Amino acid sequence: MSNVPTDINTHPIHLGLGATAEVEPEFTGEMSWYQGYIDRHGTDGAEARLVTMHSFDASWEVWEMHPVGSEVVLCTAGTIILHQEKADGTTAKVALIPGEYVVNEPGTWHTADVEGSATALFITAGLGTEHRPR
Repeated sequence: MSNVPTDINTHPIHLGLGATAEVEPEFTGEMSWYQGYIDRHGTDGAEARLVTMHSFDASWEVWEMHPVGSEVVLCTAGTIILHQEKADGTTAKVALIPGEYVVNEPGTWHTADVEGSATALFITAGLGTEHRPR
């Protein structure tokens, strides 16, 4: 499948041990998809990275946090206002426009507001990801 163009919106990429890159099954957005990802790649541990692209037309309804690694959030369209609560208790509010990115450090709770619609590429160290209501 490496010689076939693949849509990042429907088929995320797994970056794994040994500098590998693998096309993932069709993304459903269901928690069962994420569990399948863990089943396929859990042995890569903290070094695993999931590359996804998501479009939003509303603010996020939850906060999330990745305890074992950093996450890159790269805005590709629209405007995203990222809210961060860092592990040391400090907070930040970062406005991203196309071409700009921010890094969520390990242990940083984050959520986002969207003005109109926006799209972002995420490179996530997802092992142990937690969620909480906004």
